[in-house]
Amino acid sequence: MIKGADPMPGEVKVNELALKIGTVNGTGSASANGLLRQAIFRMGIPVSGKNLFPSNIQGLPTWYEIRVNRHGHTARTRTFDLMVAMNPATYARDIKEVRSGGWVLHDSSWPLSGKLAREDVNFLGAPMAQLCVDHFQGDRVRILMKNIVYVGVLGALLDMDMEVVRALLERSFSKKKALLDSNFLAVQLGYDYAKEHFDCPLPIRLETMDENGDSILIDGNTAGALGCVYAGATFAAWYPITPSTSLVDGFSHFCERYRKDPETGDNRFLIVQAEDELAAAGMVVGAGWSGVRAFTATSGPGISLMGEFIGLAYYAEIPSVFFDIQRTGPSTGMPTRTQQGDIQSVIYASHGDTKHIALFPADPGECFYFAVTAFDVAERFQTPVFVVSDLDVGMNDWVVPRLEWDDAYRPDRGKVLSAEDLESMERFHRYLDTDGDGIAYRTLPGVHPKGAYFTRGSGHDQYGRYTEDEEGYTEVMERIARKIQNAATAIPEPVLRKAAEGRGAKLGMVALGGVDRAIVEAQEVLTEQGIEVDYLRIRAYPFHPSVREFLESHERTFVIEQNRDAQLRSLLITEVPFSGDRLPSVRRYGGLPLSATDVIEQVAEALDDSGSTATTMTGSVA
Repeated sequence: MIKGADPMPGEVKVNELALKIGTVNGTGSASANGLLRQAIFRMGIPVSGKNLFPSNIQGLPTWYEIRVNRHGHTARTRTFDLMVAMNPATYARDIKEVRSGGWVLHDSSWPLSGKLAREDVNFLGAPMAQLCVDHFQGDRVRILMKNIVYVGVLGALLDMDMEVVRALLERSFSKKKALLDSNFLAVQLGYDYAKEHFDCPLPIRLETMDENGDSILIDGNTAGALGCVYAGATFAAWYPITPSTSLVDGFSHFCERYRKDPETGDNRFLIVQAEDELAAAGMVVGAGWSGVRAFTATSGPGISLMGEFIGLAYYAEIPSVFFDIQRTGPSTGMPTRTQQGDIQSVIYASHGDTKHIALFPADPGECFYFAVTAFDVAERFQTPVFVVSDLDVGMNDWVVPRLEWDDAYRPDRGKVLSAEDLESMERFHRYLDTDGDGIAYRTLPGVHPKGAYFTRGSGHDQYGRYTEDEEGYTEVMERIARKIQNAATAIPEPVLRKAAEGRGAKLGMVALGGVDRAIVEAQEVLTEQGIEVDYLRIRAYPFHPSVREFLESHERTFVIEQNRDAQLRSLLITEVPFSGDRLPSVRRYGGLPLSATDVIEQVAEALDDSGSTATTMTGSVA
C-alpha cells in the first residue's frame, strides 16, 4: 500500500502541498489560476499547473491542479490537500478527492448540502459571490471577479506573498486602470475575509525560496514554436486542431517579431491555414523540396490524414518536420485530455514499408531544443522527422531551465549541391549513394540546369528513373532503411538515471516523453523502500544502441507509458528486438497526466505477484 503525505496533528507543511480548483468552463477562471501559479513561481518555489478543461466552448466542468513541492517533484498528484470548490455540479466529486484532514474552500453565498459533509475534512465557507454582488456592477464582471476573490482567500490561507500577486496584476493591467482597480479590490476582499474568519495560515503554507532563479515558466507549444524560429523555419502550414494550434499561433507571434525585414517591414515568413491536414502536409513537403525549412503541427487525427504525403516525403526523400501533440483517441476521442497513443502511428506512418525518425521531448525545454534538432536531422537525412509531444507537455506551463540561444548556431543543411558542385559534375543522379552512408546528394530547384530531376513518389531506381523492376526498387528501399537506422547515433541519446551510483540495479524502468517527472519521483520513493530500479528515458527513435544494453543488463524492465496497447513495449520487442517476458507493462491512459503513485502501485503489484521481497510501500508520495 502507499501511505499519503498527510501531516501529523500539529505539523506544519511548508512548500509541499497540492490544491485543485473546480470551476465552470467559460467563467474566466484561467486568468485567476494562472495568477496563482505565477505568484508561487515568483516566490521561488517549484510549482506545476495542470489544466483539465472540456472540449466544448463553455458550460462544462473544468479543473486546475497546482502542485507545490520544495524538492522539485512537480508531476501530477492524485490526492489534494485543498479543494477550491466553485462548481456545485461537481461538489461531490471534488470533495471526495480531498485527503483526510484536508480542506475544502467553497462559496458560502449559498448553503452547502449536508449530504456532502465529510467528518475528516475541514470546510471553509467564504461568501465570494455575495462579496462581488456588494462591490461590483454587472453580472459578467461579478462572475469574473469571483475568481479573483478566491485568489485573495488562498493568499491568506497559504501565506502567499501578496506583493508578488499585486505586481503580477499591475503587469497585466497597467494600461487598464479600471480593470487593475477591480482586480486589486477583489483580491483584497478575499484576503480580508479569510484573515477575519479563518485561522490563517493553514498548516499547509508557502514560504519564499530561491529555486527558480535560473528557470522560466513555459508551455511546450510556445517553446517548440520558439525553437522553430531559432532553427530557421520560415514556413508553416496547418489545420487547427487541439492541442497543437497554439504551437502555430506561437510561431506566428514570434515571426511577427523576428521575421520581418527591419527596413521594409516585409514578412520573411509564410503561414498558411490549409483546408485540411492532408493539404497542410502537402504544402510542407513542397516547401521542403524547394529548400525551405517547413513544418506542420497537428495531433493524432491529423497524422492519420497526413499519411499519404508522409509516405511521399519518405520515399522521395524530402526534408519535412511534423509536430504531433498527442491527445486521447481513437477517432475524436477526448480532445482535451493527454495520452501517448501515437507512438507506433508516427514511427510507421503511411502505407507500405516506412520507418520514421521521431523525437520525444519530456518537457518544454526539450521541445525547444528538439525543434532545432528536428530540422537539422530532417535535412541531414532527407526525410520526415516527428517531434512527438502531448497535451500535458504542450499546453501546460512547466518550470524548466532558462532556454539558451546561441547566435553562432548555423543550420545543418546536409548534402546539398551548389551551382559550382553541379558545374563540375558530369551528371547528377538524385538517388545515388556515392558516399556509402545511405544518404544521396540533393539539389534545390533553380540552382543549376544539371541539378534538375524527377521527384518520384512512384517506383524508381538509384538513378531516378521510373522502374517496376524488383532489383532497382529494392536497392533504393534498402538504402533508405539503412539511412534511417544510421540516424540512431545522430539524434538525442537516452538519459540514464541509476537508482544508486556506482552499481546497477536488477530491475529497470524505461519510458519516453512527458511521464518523466512522475517516474523520477517514483524511483526515489522506491529506492527509499529498498527497491532499486534504474531508469532509462528514451528520447528518440531509431533506438540508440544503449537501449539494448540497458534491457540486457536488467532482469526485468518495466515499460511505462500512457496508452492501452503498450505501444512502446511492442516497439521494443519488435525493433530491438527483445523478449516480452522481461518487459512487464505499466500503463495509465485515461487522459490524465501520470503520477508517481500510478507507477509505484503497478510496480509494487507486479513485484508482489512475482514473489519478490520488499514490495510493501510505506513511503510518502504526494
